[in-house]
Amino acid sequence: MLDGLLCPNAVAVIGASRSPGKVGYAILSNLIKSGYAGKIIPVNPKVNSILNLPCYKNVSEAKIKVDLCIVVVPPPAVMKALESAAAAGAEAVTIITAGFKEVDAAGADHEKKIALYCRKHRMRLLGPNCLGLINTANNMNASFAAQMPKPGSISVLSQSGALCTAILDWSEGRGVGLAKLISIGNKADLSETDLLQALAQDDQTKVIVAYLESISSGPEFIRIAEEVSLTKPLVILKAGTTAAGGKAASSHTGSLAGADIAYGAAFKRAGVVRSENFESLFDFATALSMQPLPKGKRVAIITNAGGPGIMAADAVETLGMELEAPTPEIAQDIMSNLPAAASVGNPIDVLGDAAPDRYAMALEKILADPKVDAVVVILTPQAMSDPDATAEAIIKASTGEKPVLACFMGGSQIINARAKFVAANVPDYPSPERAVAALKAMVDYASWLNRPPRIVTRFPVNRHRVERILSRQARTGRPEIGEVEAKEILRAYDFNVLPGQLARSSDDAIAIADRIGYPVVMKIVSPDILHKSEFGGVKLNLSKSSEVRDAYDLMILRISRKAPSAKLRGVLVEKMGASGREVILGMHRDPQFGPMLMFGLGGIFVEVMKDVSFYLAPLTHSEAIQMLENTRSYALLRGARGEAGVDLNVIASALQQISQLVTDFPQIEEMDINPFIVGEIGTQPVVADARMILSGE
Repeated sequence: MLDGLLCPNAVAVIGASRSPGKVGYAILSNLIKSGYAGKIIPVNPKVNSILNLPCYKNVSEAKIKVDLCIVVVPPPAVMKALESAAAAGAEAVTIITAGFKEVDAAGADHEKKIALYCRKHRMRLLGPNCLGLINTANNMNASFAAQMPKPGSISVLSQSGALCTAILDWSEGRGVGLAKLISIGNKADLSETDLLQALAQDDQTKVIVAYLESISSGPEFIRIAEEVSLTKPLVILKAGTTAAGGKAASSHTGSLAGADIAYGAAFKRAGVVRSENFESLFDFATALSMQPLPKGKRVAIITNAGGPGIMAADAVETLGMELEAPTPEIAQDIMSNLPAAASVGNPIDVLGDAAPDRYAMALEKILADPKVDAVVVILTPQAMSDPDATAEAIIKASTGEKPVLACFMGGSQIINARAKFVAANVPDYPSPERAVAALKAMVDYASWLNRPPRIVTRFPVNRHRVERILSRQARTGRPEIGEVEAKEILRAYDFNVLPGQLARSSDDAIAIADRIGYPVVMKIVSPDILHKSEFGGVKLNLSKSSEVRDAYDLMILRISRKAPSAKLRGVLVEKMGASGREVILGMHRDPQFGPMLMFGLGGIFVEVMKDVSFYLAPLTHSEAIQMLENTRSYALLRGARGEAGVDLNVIASALQQISQLVTDFPQIEEMDINPFIVGEIGTQPVVADARMILSGE
């Protein structure tokens, strides 16, 4: 796949130059110096030879099949260059030239035309406005970057050419090789999904790293990224996620669901290992490329210094992994080979005077412990330390069955040790926190690979009823669906909604209350009042008719004073439900990735604590449970300090029902069920309040 681009037998540089400092010179020079064994064809009508290679007026003049044409001419000359490439039968073109959609509308129009031309002539297009690409498997540096990395197993996609050069410098500085490096530029044709598919099929690539500023198609990206992640780790740094897209949201869910949340939910669904910064991008990639995946999240720490060991232990617990003491037999075995002052808990402190053999002994024995899934080995260079020999001992003791990550702290004294680790495929980190974070990335990826099959449950529902309600709402021209209609929709999707009716007078309210039974709750119904309690529009636990009459009259009076222009539809009189834990269930439809479901504590807590989690629809039961577990309030819901927990499965089912509803009806843009009242196992949850927003389309 994309062999003409990644593995060409002949490359033409259209716009080659014999002037050092010019991009056309740098690319031609890099192809020669990198040792590329294919045919190299400089194209420049003004000269006869460049760098001892014959130069041609156009590609066809060379009279050979050219697979890849690299275009380095000014924007007005690009189309003519493409015509030359097409005439020579090129399979792919890389347009280095800038000055297209990144500049102005005229540039964008020009870019569309060149993309259309390439598509018409079946030439895949990389760029424009890119650095080029590097493939170490065939010694091809078809870029204007100054460095050629050594061969490795990490491949890189970057939407920033400047970041490509930083990555190359990092690669050289750390001695970590790369398989391929591809600058994708403006993505006029080839996008991140095309290149991810190609790298997934590349035998040289073990881990894919990507820096992305935009994603061309959300649903396609999720599908392709998930396919790739099943075979290779995909580590992505996504920039430009701080601003929420689109119009301001009016629901709780919409206000909390920004662009960053959406990308996080998409990456979680697709098994992407997300990096928050450049540093962690390669911390994670090196660990994933060098070590086996852990079978669980139980971590052992070996250290020669108490402080760094505590730092590592704190990081392990903070990131949700586990520290377990060795089995008594292994602990005794380790202790019998250590000084009396040593510690064999977890961390295992081998003391500051630890020689290499002490490290090797501790590592060999702890790796044999069935309770340990991964090991972090820490060294601080002390007067008695031998970092080089210790690194060799750790490398030798590592079996390759469980991941071992090193953390050699310091500078000049550990340079050689770090080089030894890289050569032996043992990732090394300058701080305990970075080592543990890399291990956490491995644990999360392994957990995603071992997740249960994605089985989306379909509930028996009344779609026709919802269609009628939405059709009636559309005729009003109002996007907001109030509580009464929202509850009708939810009832049609098998939610438990207590009996109630809209009253337009105090006598109506009393009649409804008498019919459904006391106690009742009364709530104002107005399309102009979103937060009813702020206007005195909610009354709870009314137990007799006189209270209902007084509540109705007082509610109408308060609203007329606080919101005199609000259009009142009446007052909803509803059966008062049993008490329970209030949670919020919601949905916000992201313009890129579609419906995102939200869960958190309900009532005022969603505004104050913002302790919520998001997941993309459609949702499975296990993913719904994971949403609950990803909140800080999960322990409270499960039951803590003698308090009974709530029925977590009914919350998970409700989230799945919402998932089905918003998948069935894409015109629902946002929704809140707040609060959703849930009790102990065996009780039935209740929709206490709900509202929805329809799209304006």
